[in-house]
Amino acid sequence: MPGTETQALRPHAEDAFAGELKALAAADDRPRPARWRLSPWAVATYLLGGTLPDGTVITPKYVGPRRVVEVAVTTLATDRALLLLGVPGTAKTWVSEHLAAAVSGDSTLLVQGTAGTAEEAVRYGWDYARLLSHGPGREALVPSPVMRAMAQGTTARIEELTRIPADVQDTLITILSEKTLPIPELGQEVQAVRGFNLIATANDRDRGVNDLSSALRRRFNTVVLPLPATAEEEVGIVARRVDQIGRSLELPAAPDAVEEIRRVVTVFRELRDGVTADGRTRLKSPSGTLSTAEAISVVTGGLALAAHFGDGVLRAGDVAAGVLGAVVRDPAADRVVWQEYLETVVRERAGWKDFYRACREVSA
Repeated sequence: MPGTETQALRPHAEDAFAGELKALAAADDRPRPARWRLSPWAVATYLLGGTLPDGTVITPKYVGPRRVVEVAVTTLATDRALLLLGVPGTAKTWVSEHLAAAVSGDSTLLVQGTAGTAEEAVRYGWDYARLLSHGPGREALVPSPVMRAMAQGTTARIEELTRIPADVQDTLITILSEKTLPIPELGQEVQAVRGFNLIATANDRDRGVNDLSSALRRRFNTVVLPLPATAEEEVGIVARRVDQIGRSLELPAAPDAVEEIRRVVTVFRELRDGVTADGRTRLKSPSGTLSTAEAISVVTGGLALAAHFGDGVLRAGDVAAGVLGAVVRDPAADRVVWQEYLETVVRERAGWKDFYRACREVSA
């Protein structure tokens, strides 16, 4: 409706955490690289969390090894591009967005990599109506997010770099090595302004992956984001993100949700690792990744079920279908893996009878 204020379903990081970024900037008295909104120390604090001298609490955006974040931030403070590498669901996109928000105050200069990503998405395109009416010129040129970041001295992002065709990937080589983007049609070039850098994310587990050429890989500093080291760490990550997503979707808070979260995380970790938590039983692993991100999705879906079709309390029946959908990706092979796990592990585990019954019901 005209005049009605709209609220974004998922605000950009720089908008969702504007208060924290402002408080960090006010308290930050350390040296800042050219055109950075915060110092490297403050950027790391923004991602890892902490308490400022004035009492402002900075919520952690990433839970993992501190050194991983420090290396990533330090890379961006140099002229080396950053490649965040890891299996699906290790928060690569999340970290990329928050790094760009903290460094440049803008996480929206984004190229989404797909099998159909064209060279124009990385370099530039043309406004053909203007090109036909006025001829070739800078006014007819449509800059890519990377070109805009070069001109502004800010941070560009490329998601799923290894999904982009190899010949398109290699258009980055000149940009990253020479810090310039030639425009041969006009006999011109765009030179990167100080402060420009690029964050790319990639994984080598999904289908449709195009390996990076050695020439391109050499132009990145690669930081590997690991899976959560312990079950409790993963439970904390899932609980925090589910709470954030639930509030954005205006779902009522679910009391005692942590117990169901712990069960979902336990199932995912055991099947992912191929062994039960006590180390006594070897298991077959399904074809899916069973990542932390998938656990967050399963629990969020369960909360929605409990809120809209239950009494608001998250129970085994609310997450069982989501767990089944995450585990059984290959209807033939994965179903066998799931049934064996259900009968040999879940059925015998103390306090899991309700979860076993709920899973049996949706698996029938």
